[in-house]
Amino acid sequence: MPRYMVERTFPNGLEIPINSEGAAACLNVVDRNADVGVTWVHSYVSDDKRKTFCIYDGPTTEAIRQAAERNGLPVDQISAVSVLDPYFYR
Repeated sequence: MPRYMVERTFPNGLEIPINSEGAAACLNVVDRNADVGVTWVHSYVSDDKRKTFCIYDGPTTEAIRQAAERNGLPVDQISAVSVLDPYFYR
């Protein structure tokens, strides 16, 4: 399955509470993504919470974009990515 990084901007900052409501919100995203064959792997959030860099597995960029729309999430850019880590050459 192809892997993608989605860059997003949240002008007012991303606020996901660290409680059961936040957990439920994230699980709802996971469920809606699955409907279009997309898996949310993990995300990185800037210190000011205005930018996120989210890693997804999905069949196409269009499926990634569709998942974002279903979840009401902004999309600045979608890039196909692969893993490179410092242990690759060992």
